[in-house]
Amino acid sequence: MTTSSTARPTRTPRKEPVFSPDLLSGQVVIVTGGGSGLGLAMSQGLCSAGAQVVICGRSPERLGKAVETLRSLGGKVSGIPCDVRDPAEIDQLVRKTVEQHGKIDGLINNAAGNFLCAAEDLSAGGFDAVVKIVLYGSVNATLAVGRHLIGRGAPGSVLSILTPYAWTGSAFVLPSACAKAGVLAMTRSLAVEWGMYGIRCNAIAPGPFPTEGAWSRLVPEASMIEGLVEQRVPMGRVGEHSELANLAVFLMSDASPYQNGDCVTIDGGSWLSGAGEFSEYTRYDRERLKLLFRAMRPKKGS
Repeated sequence: MTTSSTARPTRTPRKEPVFSPDLLSGQVVIVTGGGSGLGLAMSQGLCSAGAQVVICGRSPERLGKAVETLRSLGGKVSGIPCDVRDPAEIDQLVRKTVEQHGKIDGLINNAAGNFLCAAEDLSAGGFDAVVKIVLYGSVNATLAVGRHLIGRGAPGSVLSILTPYAWTGSAFVLPSACAKAGVLAMTRSLAVEWGMYGIRCNAIAPGPFPTEGAWSRLVPEASMIEGLVEQRVPMGRVGEHSELANLAVFLMSDASPYQNGDCVTIDGGSWLSGAGEFSEYTRYDRERLKLLFRAMRPKKGS
């Protein structure tokens, strides 16, 4: 059987706003890890739909730049430094948001950490670092915002950003796979427990969406991702940030008020063509891979 080299027919993703500018009017939404990458893209989408957005992250400088960018586009946004691993800082984030905006209506759990490592080389500290951000951070933020909503007697929406390997697993990202699976379990558990309060809990599982920060730690060589996309993504391309932002806005809005406990995959069909986003790396020489993985890790203090 031969394959055709003809380019796949495709529709160009719309980058301009697709929703009414008042779809989320009056809503206050916190986005963790909202200062860069996919978090920033979703924050921009929320702002364009009329939401008041509070972005948080560990770098005040990065938050400041993100706030400036979003405000230049007309967004109603503020930034509050916060380490999601610390429940006390999350509680402070909630208090400050309420002080500044009067309430909270929604939360997007986007803060994450990840790196490539062969499981036999994984340290306890490396495992702990990822799980604390992804799983503990998502639980900390969700419970704090949930308590606020329940205390107000108000409905709300919690959206967590996962990955398709949350249910398939994947080679070389064991801490992330474990943590994301836990967040999926949290989402489905609270969807049932908090449905009576009018709190919807959903998730999005993005496939390959290039970001400068994440891909510098997850793609050893550019040639690898080109091959992976061609072999694994039926649509033959990576995702556009605007596509993820549009999905997030829809799930956070009253356009989907009956959607609860769901995880929507947006990956061009890639997980269906082969489980484990990084499992293809097992076909490369293992020792060379390990050298590449070590070279990709950030230096201490950087």
